[in-house]
Amino acid sequence: MTPDGRGPVASPVLRRRPVPDSAQWPPGLPPLLARVYAARGATTLETAQPKLTHLLPPDTLGGLDVAVALLADAIADGRRIVVVGDFDCDGATACAVGVRGLRLLGARNVAHAVPNRMVHGYGLSPALVEDLAALQPDLIVTVDHGIACHAGIAAAKAKGWQVLVTDHHLPGETLPPADAIVDPNQRGDAFPSKALAGVGVMFYVLLALRRHLRSLGRLPEPQPDLSVLLDLVAVGTVADLVPLDANNRALVSAGLRRLRAGHGCAGLRALVEVAGRDAARLTASDIGFAIGPRLNAAGRLEDMALGIECLLTDDLAQAREIAALLNEINGERRAVQQQMTDEAEAALARVALGDAAPPLAVCLFDAQWHPGVVGLVASKIKERLHRPVIAFAPAEPGATTLRGSARSIPGFHIRDALADVAARHPDLIERFGGHAMAAGMSLRLDALDAFRAAFESAAARLLTPELLQADVPSDGALARDEFHRASAQALRDGGPWGQAFPEPQFDGEFDVLGWRVVGERHLKLELGLDGLRLNAIEFGGWRGIAPPDRVRIAYRLEPDDYRGGDAVQLVVTHREAVD
Repeated sequence: MTPDGRGPVASPVLRRRPVPDSAQWPPGLPPLLARVYAARGATTLETAQPKLTHLLPPDTLGGLDVAVALLADAIADGRRIVVVGDFDCDGATACAVGVRGLRLLGARNVAHAVPNRMVHGYGLSPALVEDLAALQPDLIVTVDHGIACHAGIAAAKAKGWQVLVTDHHLPGETLPPADAIVDPNQRGDAFPSKALAGVGVMFYVLLALRRHLRSLGRLPEPQPDLSVLLDLVAVGTVADLVPLDANNRALVSAGLRRLRAGHGCAGLRALVEVAGRDAARLTASDIGFAIGPRLNAAGRLEDMALGIECLLTDDLAQAREIAALLNEINGERRAVQQQMTDEAEAALARVALGDAAPPLAVCLFDAQWHPGVVGLVASKIKERLHRPVIAFAPAEPGATTLRGSARSIPGFHIRDALADVAARHPDLIERFGGHAMAAGMSLRLDALDAFRAAFESAAARLLTPELLQADVPSDGALARDEFHRASAQALRDGGPWGQAFPEPQFDGEFDVLGWRVVGERHLKLELGLDGLRLNAIEFGGWRGIAPPDRVRIAYRLEPDDYRGGDAVQLVVTHREAVD
């Protein structure tokens, strides 16, 4: 790669995580797990495996006093509370947590709504406010959105409604005219963790509300147990890819325990079934790759109201019917995503010929693309190129307004980059918001070329060759006597693993003793190491040519439940030839 990063895209480089000296671990903790925890910055069992007793108290979360007063008064007066969700998994679970939690705390007049991506656009928009009038709300509670919904909140206030915003996205220069805002990412907010997902923020609001109602002597009997909502909190938190800091891991761990014990809500149990997962062994990875996508599919191609209905029903038969429909929609989503990704790859091939690289920051657009799937396309292309990517589609067929979804690489804060473009070119972007690694935006079609140039300029200012070098992090090599089921189970059960607390993977050199192609795209390998014969699979690993006789790989060690007994399997995430 040339110094300006414009040479061919560099191959990923294996990088072993350092393992710092750490405090003494309990005698029963497997040394392999202790090493993995230490490499992730955990120094005690309490930080490595946090419990609900270690959960941060809500006291320092800004805006809570006003928020709980609004809710408590609305409950006492029997006023109409409408929880407004969002059309992704975090927004759907946050909506279900809000509705279920408020009812547990005594609210008897609670409804919910969610925008339709194709009809209302994002969040609490003026168009959605007009449709909400039929519900006759007194108090609107936004979940997983609201901090950027200035026009919609103003429209709601003009109708005489109160508005409580619960969100986790980064605010803009000004705050919307809501009656109360709870968002740990507001400037100056003292809450120690900024990593809460939208569902986590709503859960914290309910914790504070329960405490407030208890102080007033107005809690229902028997006193409500909000831990019954943690299955939903876990799913929304994992699916939204927020960092799994100690606080989020405590929430996710507790939610996974409920799901593994069969105590999740009917909708999540039905989704686990239809995804073909074993509830007793459910992991955060299962949520990210099987449960979350099925919920998200409703908001991407249809209407997230269907997903929220699945999460709110207590009738398991009805939940199974909805889950089956969500499974079908997810199949359609996969087909649409594959077609769009293929088209994006073809467009890139036309731009980057020979040894030339694509631009430092990639903007993709097709007039036939679906706005609900562009984020997945951006993610796939970002993974392949290790470049920031924004994919655009018409907001609706034939529209001149585009919806863009951005995905970034570590070290390039995508929302800040969009803010930089907006500051330098005030008329380009209609609206944007998001996080360091993902963002969404609206843009006029006739502004696309100017935006592309401005975005590439921002990337040229902010990206360095070091940031453009993808790496494959590893927890080092496994010893010969660590390739057994006890190690694999300890790693599986030692999570939850996820963003900022990544699932363990290891590296090493192996002899290729045999191989075959399965499912047309995947590569099954038999690998040799010091006399051991190990089964491995590389999903999507068939590249049209036989693997070499010796390889260096990065891999996860997993129990091989298909073979049973003491069998383990290596899941290959990176492979390169050894000379």
